[in-house]
Amino acid sequence: MIVVVTGPSAAGKTTWCRRHVPDDTVPEHVPDPGETPGPDPAGQAAFWCEAGARRWRQAERQERRSGLAVCDDDPLKLHYAWSLARIGELSWPHWRAEVDAHRTAVAAGRLGFADLVLVSAPPEDELRRRRDADPTRRRRNFDLHVRLAGPLREWYRAVERAGAAHVVWELPPAGLPAELPPPRAGRCDAEAFDAVIAALPEAS
Repeated sequence: MIVVVTGPSAAGKTTWCRRHVPDDTVPEHVPDPGETPGPDPAGQAAFWCEAGARRWRQAERQERRSGLAVCDDDPLKLHYAWSLARIGELSWPHWRAEVDAHRTAVAAGRLGFADLVLVSAPPEDELRRRRDADPTRRRRNFDLHVRLAGPLREWYRAVERAGAAHVVWELPPAGLPAELPPPRAGRCDAEAFDAVIAALPEAS
């Protein structure tokens, strides 16, 4: 079983993982200072796609060890590029480069959709309250990330409509749901990927 826990900054992803599944968590990717994406959209897309593919391999290894891998944010992190494009912070040609790179990785079995996605997207005032209550976290670009909450919901609604993963719209306070969906046979399914892209709102 591979589970993704996702949401905007201060949504409680890392806290939830530490509290409920500390031994089964695949940490969120934090770029090293020396990591530099390519200067062009294709190079940047390839960089972030490879970062996600490394986390997907981590998740598969963790699942083989214990039967459960819980990813602190999605290895297939196209929701981020989609959200940036929707608020005008990423060009649509750059978005298409991200789609092409990630589709190739999915078709090759290097990236996939989790069996279960837990989405936490509290209102902006709650996100700010949580941010202010935790001075130990720097939360770079917090104001930008708050703006991404709406498009993030659009992405996972598309995932849900396409049937690419089972989506739960909260972080259950008691931990993982008692009844989990069965692991999916076709996690790395290019047709499911295409269905998600087709289910997104029309680009504008």
